[in-house]
Amino acid sequence: MGLQHDDSTPRAPAARPRGWLRAVIVGGMAILFVGAAVGFVAFLSQLRGVEIKPARNADGIVVFTGGSSRVSDAMELLAAGYGKRLLISGVHPTNAVSDISRSLPDNHALLGCCVDLDRSAVNTRSNAAETRRWARERGFKSLIVVTSNYHMPRAILELSHAMPDVTLIPFAVIGDRWRDEPWWTSGATLRLLLSEYAKYVAAEVRVLLADVGLELMSDPSDQPVPALRRPATAQAN
Repeated sequence: MGLQHDDSTPRAPAARPRGWLRAVIVGGMAILFVGAAVGFVAFLSQLRGVEIKPARNADGIVVFTGGSSRVSDAMELLAAGYGKRLLISGVHPTNAVSDISRSLPDNHALLGCCVDLDRSAVNTRSNAAETRRWARERGFKSLIVVTSNYHMPRAILELSHAMPDVTLIPFAVIGDRWRDEPWWTSGATLRLLLSEYAKYVAAEVRVLLADVGLELMSDPSDQPVPALRRPATAQAN
């Protein structure tokens, strides 16, 4: 008498769905890693390795504080006549013009006549907002932007979003650390670049979402209605 197969015996779960899910997760992470690496290389390609004087003059000059020699380089551009006025954005609230003049003894006259201080900006986004206010008050349509080379892509992104009608001319300041050794040989410089790249990507995403939101919120009724074409009337014979 043959043995009967018991259909009630529990079967082991199939491993294929779990393996498929694992493959999807690993593949997605690999794509994200490759995309981040490609984006980082593209970000690095925007960074200048040498300081290049602006190709033209502008109405004004703006410098974002936070890096070595940014302000002194901006003052040199102002003294050379590249702009009518200079905005130093991101000055500490307790700092006065006299504090800056002590570090720039050769530019006392310019500090007194042609330099404005912004003490309210605390990050790149607020730098851009204060720069927009300053430029609009003076009717400036072109600006030379002075900041560190690694910070320039994000600065231009924020400024162009805040005031798309103003021409921006970048002047990238090259720090001593960047000049002394290649960035890939310094752990501190690499960490700085990775951090700045992450901030740049976050700013790009925020600006993109803001632009999409404005398009979705725009009222179609505000758009001009095209005039209706009247049918041509037949001429009498």
